[in-house]
Amino acid sequence: MNQTTDLLIIGAGPAGMAAALAAAGSGARIVLLDDNPSPGGQIWRDGPQANLPPAARRLRARLQACANVHCHAGTRVIAEVGDKTLLLEDAERGWQITYERLVLCTGARELLLPFPGWTLPGVTGAGGLQALIKAGLPVRGERLVIAGSGPLLLASAATARHQGAQLVRIAEQAKRSAVAGFAARLPRWPGKCLQAVALFDRHYRTDSHVLQAYGHDRLEGVRLLQQGKTIELACDRLACGFGLTPNTQLGQALGCELAGNALAVDAWQATSRPEHYAAGECTGFGGSELALVEGSIAGHAAVGDTAAAQALWTRRRYWQGFATTLNKAFALDDRLKSLAQADTLVCRCEDVPFGELTGHRNWREAKLASRCGMGACQGRVCGAALEHLLGWTPPVPRPPFSPARIETLLDLGASSSD
Repeated sequence: MNQTTDLLIIGAGPAGMAAALAAAGSGARIVLLDDNPSPGGQIWRDGPQANLPPAARRLRARLQACANVHCHAGTRVIAEVGDKTLLLEDAERGWQITYERLVLCTGARELLLPFPGWTLPGVTGAGGLQALIKAGLPVRGERLVIAGSGPLLLASAATARHQGAQLVRIAEQAKRSAVAGFAARLPRWPGKCLQAVALFDRHYRTDSHVLQAYGHDRLEGVRLLQQGKTIELACDRLACGFGLTPNTQLGQALGCELAGNALAVDAWQATSRPEHYAAGECTGFGGSELALVEGSIAGHAAVGDTAAAQALWTRRRYWQGFATTLNKAFALDDRLKSLAQADTLVCRCEDVPFGELTGHRNWREAKLASRCGMGACQGRVCGAALEHLLGWTPPVPRPPFSPARIETLLDLGASSSD
């Protein structure tokens, strides 16, 4: 089966939803796909214990009302099979889609830095814990420590507290002066200021980071360096995330250039590949408001409505200012690069410790010698960690970009022979 569309949007988070709605008025045939069951992305992930904000519900309702927008849920991109043709797969089938223009809204994932004990049961990412709770994970009565950096720590803590978790500590690695400076600038963005006040928790500590998680069969406690002093806290669960890293793998595979660790875009959200756009956190982290306006600009530009796109540039600059302030305040301290010990696993899929990697010059050498990055996640976790720890550049991914069924790959082979 081969589907065709005028505009393909990959990723149905805030940026992807906004792009689809912006382009819908043109009458173009639009396909919006995402690997989650419902639109919303990670920030508006649905589930039995999720509490979606009104804005997310309104966007969903508007999408459903657009007759020319077709949403594919639970769908992954497997490979590029020709010029502007991708192989897709969902739970039931694999098929090809050919498009005229494409908007990448692939979002970001948590940066997880290895430390002793981070593989113990009971240790997750901060965003990972939030997703698990929304999906139904019971945490009532559990003692919880959240550590790492950025606003996601407070959001994850609020989600857990709402479901009855007993919050023991929120350990933010940024200095008190940096967090205070960020708070002082927040009134420029009143909505964000109110949100910060609502999320603040008395267990929050700055200049604090995890040193070690310990326990026998599962997590029993955590050792923190808190404002220059080493402390130990008993806990049942530790959620640890050091900010976000853009999901650029698909964009790179399609030939889009990077700017730093994000997809490079111009004023129209256009990438280096003609008729390919990108928006949201795959172009750099800045929150849902920035993702929404970038998505709208990309959607308008992709269907040729440059006037509507340009009208949003001022609003984008406003939220880019917030993103710059946020990223500067929560920049990671170099001390976090020394958390991993020689026997600390870095590649959890293939059980590769840090000591086996430090003697190599680059990712390729380490991969050939140790199988690092050759497991189920295909280097998505350890690759980002090693990029931060050792400065290694992860390789451009090769197809298949996601695990796929044999039937789907056979269809790819048959198409290639034809």
